[in-house]
Amino acid sequence: MKPIRKQDFPVDEIRRFIEPGPVVLVSSAWKGERNIMTMGWHTVMGFSPSLIGCYIWEANHSREMIRRSRECVINVPTVDLAEMVVGIGNVTGAEVDKFAHFGLTAEPAEKVGAPLIAECFACLECRVADTAMVRKYSLFVLEVVKAHAPRAPKYPRTIHYRGEGQFMVAGDGLNLRRRFRPEML
Repeated sequence: MKPIRKQDFPVDEIRRFIEPGPVVLVSSAWKGERNIMTMGWHTVMGFSPSLIGCYIWEANHSREMIRRSRECVINVPTVDLAEMVVGIGNVTGAEVDKFAHFGLTAEPAEKVGAPLIAECFACLECRVADTAMVRKYSLFVLEVVKAHAPRAPKYPRTIHYRGEGQFMVAGDGLNLRRRFRPEML
């Protein structure tokens, strides 16, 4: 293997190299109002309990709904919903009922008041576990309290944001299980 020649790169564009996971749709509800936001900034923080850290910008309409209700649903769409996911991210829930506007089906969750999005591959019911970093970093720590997903496919074709309107689709897998040592991660 030979070294890769590098040059200076703008630090405000590094997201294309380390985006943490698939773009998701976060549904929320508070005092009879509901909303959906598109989110790409999230990461798994723990397994038991199952914790997810997510960045929710202070100008986002969903932020206050999640902060006040202390719950939401992380819905994982597949590539067939990609254009809708972008559309949801381009309108504000303060002006539009996104469920109605985009023809999405809101289903009741079992453990939280926010609705599931029936058209999404997986739905993770979450409660806010920690708000210590919300004011300074807009980082919410969520605990997944109930998960809904089909058995197949095991690895759906999800979309991942690279910045500047560019996405990639989860694709080819690489099985290195025989060499994997979980304690190294």
